[in-house]
Amino acid sequence: MLPEHGRSGEDLLGELGRLREGDLPVRGGRVAAYVYDPGRPHVREVAHRAYLEMLEVNGLDPTVFPSTVELERQVVSAVAEVLGGDAATPGIFTSGGTESIVLALKAARDTRDSAAQDEVVVPVTAHPAFHKAAHYLGLRTVGVPVDPNTLRARTEAVAAALGPRTLLVVASAPSYPHGVLDPVAGIAALAAEHGVACHVDACVGGWVLPWLEPGRVAPFDLSVPGVTSLSCDLHKYGYAPKGASVVLFARQELRRAAYFASADWPGYTVVNSTVQSSKGAGPLAGAWATLQALGASGYRELAREAMTATRRLIAGIADLPELRVLGGGPDAPLVALAGEGVDVFALSEAMAARGWFLQPQLSYAGIPANLHLTLTGVSAHGVEDLLEALSASVEEVRGVRPDGVTELVELVRGLDLAELDDAGFAGLLSSLGVGGAGGEGGSGGSGMAAVNAVLDALDPPTREALLVRFLAALNSPHTGAGG
Repeated sequence: MLPEHGRSGEDLLGELGRLREGDLPVRGGRVAAYVYDPGRPHVREVAHRAYLEMLEVNGLDPTVFPSTVELERQVVSAVAEVLGGDAATPGIFTSGGTESIVLALKAARDTRDSAAQDEVVVPVTAHPAFHKAAHYLGLRTVGVPVDPNTLRARTEAVAAALGPRTLLVVASAPSYPHGVLDPVAGIAALAAEHGVACHVDACVGGWVLPWLEPGRVAPFDLSVPGVTSLSCDLHKYGYAPKGASVVLFARQELRRAAYFASADWPGYTVVNSTVQSSKGAGPLAGAWATLQALGASGYRELAREAMTATRRLIAGIADLPELRVLGGGPDAPLVALAGEGVDVFALSEAMAARGWFLQPQLSYAGIPANLHLTLTGVSAHGVEDLLEALSASVEEVRGVRPDGVTELVELVRGLDLAELDDAGFAGLLSSLGVGGAGGEGGSGGSGMAAVNAVLDALDPPTREALLVRFLAALNSPHTGAGG
């Protein structure tokens, strides 16, 4: 509620601290998703200071705040020079990978040869941001299978999906779920042969792969013939504050097509480079400062540390017969662990009890349910503790299955979600033991093993309907959020 009189800063910050007591830690490497910790306090400090320095600067009008133009030029040029382009390569600084992908699809749509071209060909391992972008832009996605062993996209499957309605083809470098690279060169060649766009989603890996040992990964960037756009997040392995991504284009006209302008009203002229209009320049300044503070040598060191942790984790998993690494080993510091005789959702809960968050991933298209880990620059210091916790957790949950899953699945299948308002759905969640915000109902924490097992047993459309209802209930007053 809005207070009648303003509160003191001390009071407000104290309450903010209390609200954050239920959050998982953003530093130290024990949260193996969502956050990226370089373990360099001086880099974090300068990024935070730069962010605050530009907090109130509005990126809506670069003629009023020319600092935003110069910062964006420097950031985009730095990224382009590493990812197959040069200082003149066109690009846009965005709020994140999803916005970068939306703009790449908009650019392809608005430069297409025919309005009949409305299909985006995506491997089933491609990020859901492509489905979201297609939904927003009036396009449709065409999913193609991946190799069942390597989990990489299959060029022959992509070729079979191409047709007169194809607008754009997607390759991941790497795919988020399993950390493996799609055959970018082969997919881009197919796209060029058919005269369609090819976007490389390097959101998660674009700023770690270039810093690995030369020759470790195949070319994936703008240097590959046929690649027309590429997305790279700087708030992931760039270690910048959240809200920082770059989308690069092979041609100037593509960047222009990503823009939006309107003079069809009596107010100020509108021209936007991103989906947002007004936008704080804090993330841009934070990204710029982080890039400059770390430099190429800093990123090489962080990439080396992350991959050292990844190799040690994989070697340790080999001593746990109840677990296996999916995809035959990742190309980047992202690992997916499937269970052999252990339920991964129960394992996630046991790990959470030991202070580790591993991200549950549901089964899909023949790929088993698994746990995702994103390893970062600080992970090498804690990988032995992680393996010890995994070993103890495997021992704890061997043969354990969440209770009542079959009954819960039947209950959910029999629900008429349209008849339940947010209060009713929140009551259902409470009866199932799922907490609200600030409670114990995190996606991998206490009480979620049974819920994830239920979701895993349902078809994707039903999963999506439940997730929407869950978010709506979570943000309603009926869950007692924050209480």
